[in-house]
Amino acid sequence: MDYVIRPVRADDWQPAKELRLAALQDPVAPVAFLETYEQGLKRSDDAWREQTADASDEGAGAVRQFVAEDPDGRWAGSVTVLVERPDDEAGFGDVAPINQGHVVGVFVRPEARGAGVADALFRAALEWSWSLDDPRLERVRLYVHEDNPRAAAFYRRIGFTPTGETVPMPGDPTARELEYAVARP
Repeated sequence: MDYVIRPVRADDWQPAKELRLAALQDPVAPVAFLETYEQGLKRSDDAWREQTADASDEGAGAVRQFVAEDPDGRWAGSVTVLVERPDDEAGFGDVAPINQGHVVGVFVRPEARGAGVADALFRAALEWSWSLDDPRLERVRLYVHEDNPRAAAFYRRIGFTPTGETVPMPGDPTARELEYAVARP
């Protein structure tokens, strides 16, 4: 694998924006992301700057985005972990009575799939999650749409298991998002 896996830097907002907009055009985007391409296009450059800075090593520490960068500097994929504490306001799904990570924004460009990029991104995200002391995370979770079997199979392969918890898909209460989690080793 010829990719460097690293956290975003505060000034990486332009490639972060480009990758996210590419993700929102992926055929599975309607069941994988809670944002549309049109919504992404409407965000200001200042919003992209702020989001990227918050998810960087220089950020506040409650979120970290990891990217896979090819030898030419092009981003091939990304994964983000949000830190959730019991006293946080629920964002998506219930907040557990423990400190946990919540994986969001998983995307690997089609041409990089099958090359180990997603595995490497998740290794980095989980290593970061388990390295935190304040708060110490007890598990990392994610949600996958019930109609996204490719993603569900990948998550199971890397150690995430279904918890049995589900939430309605925003915008379509007849569809379900399934919670998967991995406990601290």
